[in-house]
Amino acid sequence: MASTVKGLVAADSPDQAEPADTSVTKRRGARLRGLVVPLMIIAILEIVVRTGLIASHLMPAPSELLATFEHLAQGALWKHVLASSTRVLLGFGIGATAALLVGALVGLNKRAEDYLEPTFQALRAIPSLAWVPLLLMWLGIDETSKVVLIAIGAFFPVYMSLVAGIRNVDRKLVEVGEMYNLPSLERARRIFLPAAQPHLFTGLRNGLSMSWLCVVAAELLAATQGIGYLLTDGREVSRPDLVLVAIITLAVMGKVSDTALKYVEQRTLHWRDAFAGDNA
Repeated sequence: MASTVKGLVAADSPDQAEPADTSVTKRRGARLRGLVVPLMIIAILEIVVRTGLIASHLMPAPSELLATFEHLAQGALWKHVLASSTRVLLGFGIGATAALLVGALVGLNKRAEDYLEPTFQALRAIPSLAWVPLLLMWLGIDETSKVVLIAIGAFFPVYMSLVAGIRNVDRKLVEVGEMYNLPSLERARRIFLPAAQPHLFTGLRNGLSMSWLCVVAAELLAATQGIGYLLTDGREVSRPDLVLVAIITLAVMGKVSDTALKYVEQRTLHWRDAFAGDNA
């Protein structure tokens, strides 16, 4: 039995292949539509700031932000971006890996759920910022405390989604594995993991987003470089343009990382015949 879940889904799915040029045109159209709202916001802000409806010392015009970005891009901006990105990748990798191991154990084993689930549900309710003082006392202000905070933030979305994905696997698929007398590990690899992948990727994307939130929280409190540090620097010198450039940089980095993970999701789950939304 090659891949049970993929085989059953493929057998029931109609052939909905479309020409490559049509698919490319649709993707380009979707990207262009995604630019409409940001361009409208930029145009409106430029107008209201230039006309004096909003004070420029509170909200710089987008053209001024562009000048600030160009100036920072020639200096320390990339150092801050690299520092934050490295922390996010390390923390997210550690947190997601731990969530995969624990989530698989809890999802597949009812007794493990009885022991672990109440504790994890209680820990999940603790805000990420509440861990900061304790981590600073335990681990100091170096990189370890920041990476651990990010790992904690990334753990719970991935863990919750994986457990939900495993528990939502169709029992008929599990019965197919039992008919073939598959060992537990084989059933997990061939049935539970493929069937739970949609939930898992949702959790990974949420965990990655939470990682960016946590890295900013860590860098706001104790850092000498990073995007969070850039936010603090802009606040201390009363420069809203620095703060806004840091916020925009965070948005761009979050979007880039989420797009990369979404691409992996689409490549991994290409066998699904899922609803993609109406064009109305």
